[in-house]
Parts: sequence; structure tokens; C-alpha cells
Amino acid sequence: MSVEPEILELIEKCKAGDRRAQFDLYGRYSGLLFSVALRYTNTKIDAEDVVQNAWVKVFTNLNSFSQNNSFEGWMRRIVVNTAITLYRRNKKHANQADIDDVLATPADLDASKECDFTREELESAISRMPEGYGLVFKLYVIDGYKHKEISKMLDIEVNTSKSQLSRAKKYLQNVLCSMEQVAKPSK
Repeated sequence: MSVEPEILELIEKCKAGDRRAQFDLYGRYSGLLFSVALRYTNTKIDAEDVVQNAWVKVFTNLNSFSQNNSFEGWMRRIVVNTAITLYRRNKKHANQADIDDVLATPADLDASKECDFTREELESAISRMPEGYGLVFKLYVIDGYKHKEISKMLDIEVNTSKSQLSRAKKYLQNVLCSMEQVAKPSK
């Protein structure tokens, strides 16, 4: 995946300390990075802090960026790692449980097949998820990290990552199905 020549030129100018190039790069990617940060934080203020810290890291570490990789992906990873640092600082391991405590039953799976919901309802339910397993859910389902990677990122056991994902799925199932039942007219 090659980086656009225009972006490579901006990167080189940023490395040379060109403030205008830094401003242009910031303008081009700030919205994207904010949306990634917002996914991993509870408030806009926290997301703004994460993005601000991530931009400092981006500009400080531009020399470590390899042109053979995706620049956007490189910056996203910095934002995710910065958000995880904030998470660790605020509530390290607050909502963890062992995977043996959280296994779905066949009835749970059957109930989930009957649910129908909109994207907005799903996004709302994800945003209300408890922080511990919400973070694992977002890393695993939305950003595609593996449990082993998540365990290293969050400094937790692989089984804890799996249990957090299981809890997140069960939480979403319950919230979304209860929303659907409220929305259905009585027969």
C-alpha cells in the first residue's frame, strides 16, 4: 500500500519543521483521528485529549513511519494506543472477569437471531457498553485486533480478552433486543 505523493511531500516538510505542512496534515486527518479516539473514550473531552497527545506523537515520530505502510493506518494505531494508555491510567482492569463466568447459552443465541435494529441503535448500544469489555469489543470487532494482541495492549490475559468480548456480545444482545421489544407494538 503506497502513500500518495502529496502526503509524502507533506510528511517530508513536517519532518523539516514546516509549520504550514503540519497544519495541512492536521487539517487533512484531524476528523478521522478524532472519530477513532471518540470510539475508545467516554467523552468528547477525553477524545480531544487523546487526539492532541496522538498528534504530538505523530509529529515526534514521523521519522519512524515507513513509506511502505499506510500512513492513515499508522496514525490510527497511534490514536488507539494513546486511548489505551488513557484507559489504563483511569481504570485499569475495572471490569474484568474469567471466561468461565460468561458463556452464552443456546437460548441466548436463538434470541439474538430474532433481533432487528438500525445502525444508530447499534452505535448507541456500543457507546453505552461498560468500559472494560466495550474496549475489547471495539478492538476486536471494529479494528480487527486478535485476542493475543489485545491482551498485550491492555496487559491482560488472553482468556480475559475473550471473556470481555463474550460479555460485550451478551450485553449488546440484551440491550438491542430489549430496545426492539419496546419498539414492537403489543399484539
